[in-house]
Amino acid sequence: MILMRAGDTVHTPPGEEHWHGATQDNMMCHLALVEHDNGESATWLEPVSEQDYQAAHAQISR
Repeated sequence: MILMRAGDTVHTPPGEEHWHGATQDNMMCHLALVEHDNGESATWLEPVSEQDYQAAHAQISR
């Protein structure tokens, strides 16, 4: 898990599973540039469940 701050850049290489989201108290807005390597890009995952979201949020709040 990566805790991002305003202005951060995150590189997600081809083949890496990827998802993102806001926190309970902050929205997230991003610009995605998709890189392809031999036709393969990062694997964008499905939305997380509320339970998984709460568990991740609790983990970064410690």
